[in-house]
Amino acid sequence: MTKLMIARAQAFILAVRMFPSVHPLAYKYSIDGLLIMGAISLAGNNHNIFAQRLGAGDYHLSLIQFLPQILNMLILIPAGLFADSLLNKRRMLSGALFGAAFFFVLAGMSAFITVHTIYFFLGFVALANVSVAMYNLGWQAYFPEVVGEEQRNAVLTFRARVTMIVSFIMPLLSGGILAAVAGESGKIIVHQIFYVLVGVLLMANAIFLRRIKATAPATPRRVTRAQFAEAVRSLRRNRPFVLFAAVALFFHITWHMDWTLYFIGQRNYLGMNEFLLSLTGVGGMLAQLLTIGFWSRQNAKHGVEKPVTYGILGLAGCPVAMILALTVPTWMGIPVFLVANFMAHMAFATIALSFFQCVLKVIDPKYRSLSFSIYTCFIMLSNAVMPVAGVALYRTLGGNMPALRNAFIIVFFLRIAATLLWRLRIKLNEKGAQLDGLPSE
Repeated sequence: MTKLMIARAQAFILAVRMFPSVHPLAYKYSIDGLLIMGAISLAGNNHNIFAQRLGAGDYHLSLIQFLPQILNMLILIPAGLFADSLLNKRRMLSGALFGAAFFFVLAGMSAFITVHTIYFFLGFVALANVSVAMYNLGWQAYFPEVVGEEQRNAVLTFRARVTMIVSFIMPLLSGGILAAVAGESGKIIVHQIFYVLVGVLLMANAIFLRRIKATAPATPRRVTRAQFAEAVRSLRRNRPFVLFAAVALFFHITWHMDWTLYFIGQRNYLGMNEFLLSLTGVGGMLAQLLTIGFWSRQNAKHGVEKPVTYGILGLAGCPVAMILALTVPTWMGIPVFLVANFMAHMAFATIALSFFQCVLKVIDPKYRSLSFSIYTCFIMLSNAVMPVAGVALYRTLGGNMPALRNAFIIVFFLRIAATLLWRLRIKLNEKGAQLDGLPSE
């Protein structure tokens, strides 16, 4: 009994250290984060390998990223205008989550379709991701109405801790279950069960969001064509926003370029099974979970922009992990990749924690949703095109292991360039060089 009490006390102390006392809204947003990240993590860790089991090739795998982003670009600006016109943006969040739940379930059921199965799957996944994008847009517009600026870092840090724990556990569980199931038909059934569970988690989140109420709701704004044109001109005149968007777009181009290439390397050349694939995600999330407290303190001390420099630089280590894994003897490839990938993610928490706050610093609150929509359209263009471009680069270089290694070398140098551009932007910000009105941290 004494040992049990000591163990419980130690667990309580650990929990207190990991989740310190913060703003009460942090607990509500942590539940929102738990449910949405649980769903997205479970779905995201299933897409590629389920698609392969449905007959997908390298080209189809790149379309998993391409199609949703193209559709998102078509609807985001109208969605931003719609969000600005709403008195209660929470309804938009709930509707988007119910839509995502419906389409993810259909994606799982696409295995029952005997003709053009992979294309039905890609279509349903694309529509589900459009719904998730609608949720993200509404969330970004609604969050400042709920949480004041002085509390945002604490609330986002707390929420990020929870989402990282979920992102740590979910791939491990799903990958372990899939690895334990024998036979392709049995694995396909497990994938389908996972997609149904994704739908349940999203619907639960839609219902829970009713508990999060705006404390400073924005005045609904129905934007006419003239006002839309004025909003666009306002963004063009907003030099801090233009510079931020340009550097952020280049960073995302370098980030998105190798997304599909990792899966090709892991499956085709390193021979990783479902469980080992899940360990890749788990290692990255563990690195973020262990360091997020440190980076949150750096945000409080130095502002939210400077720590992002280390996050971008750290991402340059991800292609290095694959380069090393493809270079060492075969038996060492997987351990080397897992360890190097873990190290590369030690600063990645700054991206999840700080990038959204960086955007908030440079947009005009008058056109917040529309500004987010326009900015996000450019990022989604990168997300749509660059995974396909990465695969095209790999094939152009030869479509073999040396070609994949050379593609990652190119990505590495591009991310170093993105780091230098981000740092240059901060320097220009501090000096005020031709950037009237750009706040310095």
